[in-house]
This record gives sequence, structure tokens and C-alpha cells, in this order.
Amino acid sequence: MTRNTLNRRRFLAATAAAGTSCLAAPLYAQSRELVIISDRGNPDQRAALTDIANAFGREAGVRVSLNNMDHEAHKTAIRNYLVASPPDINFWFSGERMRGFVKRGLFSDITDLVEKNGWADVVPAMSATTVDGRIYGLPTAGLVWGLWYRKDVFDSNGWTPPRTAEDFLSFGQNAREAGMTPIAIGTKEMWPAAGWFDHMNLRINGLDHHRALMEGRIAYTDGSLTRVTDRWAEQVKAGMFLRNETSYGWEQAAAILAQKKAAMMDLAGFIIYGFPEADRAQLRLAPFPTYDTGIGRYEDFSVDSIHIPSGAKNPEVARDFLTYFYQPDRLWEYLKPDGNLPARTDIDVSSDPIMVESRKGLVGVDGTSQYFDRDTDPDVAQAGLKGFQEFMVRPERASDILAGIERARARAYGPL
Repeated sequence: MTRNTLNRRRFLAATAAAGTSCLAAPLYAQSRELVIISDRGNPDQRAALTDIANAFGREAGVRVSLNNMDHEAHKTAIRNYLVASPPDINFWFSGERMRGFVKRGLFSDITDLVEKNGWADVVPAMSATTVDGRIYGLPTAGLVWGLWYRKDVFDSNGWTPPRTAEDFLSFGQNAREAGMTPIAIGTKEMWPAAGWFDHMNLRINGLDHHRALMEGRIAYTDGSLTRVTDRWAEQVKAGMFLRNETSYGWEQAAAILAQKKAAMMDLAGFIIYGFPEADRAQLRLAPFPTYDTGIGRYEDFSVDSIHIPSGAKNPEVARDFLTYFYQPDRLWEYLKPDGNLPARTDIDVSSDPIMVESRKGLVGVDGTSQYFDRDTDPDVAQAGLKGFQEFMVRPERASDILAGIERARARAYGPL
């Protein structure tokens, strides 16, 4: 038995266990096929994808096999099936998790398809699926980060969201005088601190720098990172953040915002899970403050994506499916059950108030990055998560913390 055969059998067994549906096209057309692998955990979203794939099969005269894998199992299985038995279409993540497969030549270049349809004009997050100027997937939806606040609290205090670094510190003083913590943050899970780092680096050094840093092409001991930690330390010392933040999970921190004990919180739309349902209508979103007017506005928008593997047996059918699937009405049909913000800005989300607010986070954006641990090597991400958590407690150790993250970068990417 060859290794490829064994891998294929394991793959088929895994997908069968996860659930496989064959969507039959007319018998005369069954020579045209399309194999799709998804990893959707929401049953309503799986049903929506099945309906779309079924309709495509009927209209295109294609036999479609749709395999939905367990989300966590898929993270391991994809490493095997892209090599041993690639489907024609698969769902995945953007950012570093995509780039690794692109560098190995496992995802197809679809730049011409994107240009032909003009998709980049309505998808600010297309940069998330771009490597060296070429596009290897279509962003579907994700989580846009920004500063959330309660409208009733701001109205009663006569506050407006801070727009600049100076506004931000002044706002913090006003919030403290009102008996509130300026920024609720819980770093028990570590990643909220890395989210704050993303915003600070994007505002101070810009998207190209941030992307180069995430790809291991800039050292964490570079002076550009010192500019970030200096301004961040200024915020910590000014009492901008929740005290003892390492004791709080993100939901506990969100609850403090909901209870009007904090004024703002940097998070994505899932902040609603820390709010009583009756209070969610008060949630509003503001962009992170500007630190350098010469740098464009870039935001964290961690997006999922859809791809054509380079080993697809039916690449032309796969391209037809992408064109069919990525139309605004069908993409919305697929996304609506799960509640993530569509990557296409021409989709009407007015029926969902939180999506309406999240969409504001993409208005006027010049480009997007992924969330920190999606955008860099896993070992570097882990070092960064730990380091940024520590920094918020002991900002005076900034040099040592950055040096520790740099050691992880050097091991993962090599010397500069």
C-alpha cells in the first residue's frame, strides 16, 4: 500500500465520519464534477452552503460532492488532503495560515478572476488573501476590531469617541473623573493584549510594516517597535486600562463595560456575548485613534476565506463555482446564519444592528490585517501573546519582552 493511498483512505474515512453529501446533477452531465470541503460548525450555515452548492450543480450541470468536516479536525486534515487528495474548493483562513500553503504551491492564483469581476473594489480585506501582489483566495467574512462603547453612557456624559492619541489620553482622564475605567480589557486569555498591539502598530508603523513584521522580515528589537511600546507604556502609566487585567477573561471585561463601570473596549462584534440582550442596542463602534496622520487607516479584520487548491481536478468548474458563490445575495445567504461581517461591502446588513456597527469599522479603511495569532508563525504568536500580556503589567520590561519575542522570530524565520 502506497503512502498516498493510505493518506487518501484516512482522508475519506475522516470526511465520511464528518458527514458527506452528494448533490446529484442530471445524469447526462455527471462527467463534470466539483468536490468541496468545508469546516462549518453552524448547522444552519452548513444547510445554506448545501443549498447554494445544490443550486449551482443543477444550473451548471455538475455533480457536486460537499464534505463538511469538524472544524478542529479540519485544521489537521488540510495538511494532508491538499497534498494527497485535493478537492476543487476548500474553506480556510486568510493571513499566515493561508500564506504557508501558498508558499508550498498548494493554492491556485485567482488574481485574474478577481480582476475580471472587480471584486477588489468592494472587498477591502482582499489584501488578506494576497501574497506578493497575487491573490490566492476570496475573503468571505470575519471580525472587525474597534473601540466599542455604550451610547447612553457617552450621551449622558457629553462624550465623543477619541480621534487622536491626544484625544485618547484626555478621554481617559474624563472617564476616570466620572468614576469609570477608560478601557476594559481582560488578558487572562492573553490574546486581547495582542489585539491592542496590532492596533498600536498599525497606527504607528502602518500596514506594510505590520505585514513584514508578521512575516518575520522585521526584528522585534527594531526601533520601530520601541515607538509602539513607548506610546503603549504611556497609556498604561496613565491608568487607561482595567487594573489587574490578567485576572479577567474577555467576557468578564465586556461585562464591566455593560455594567457602565468602563467606558470603552477594543474587541470585535462577539462583544455582545458579554452583554445582556436588553443592553445590546446601546453598543456603538468607533475606530481606534490615529497616531500618525501620514499613515493610512488600517484595521484588524480576521477573515475566513475560500480557495481553489492547485491540485484541483476540476479547476475551471471551481472557478465557475467561485463566481456563482461570491455574488452578494448568495454570499449573504451563506453568512447570515453565523453572524460574521461579510467581506463584501456591497451586502446589505441593515437587518442586524451589530453588523451595522461592525460595518462602520470598515468604512474608509485603506487595508486590513489579520489578528496577531492568525498572521504570524504559531511559535512567534505564542511568544507575542505571553509577552504582550506581561507588558501590560510591567511595561518597564519592554526591551526584555521584545527581545524574547525576537528570539522566537529568529528560530521560526531565521536571522535577518
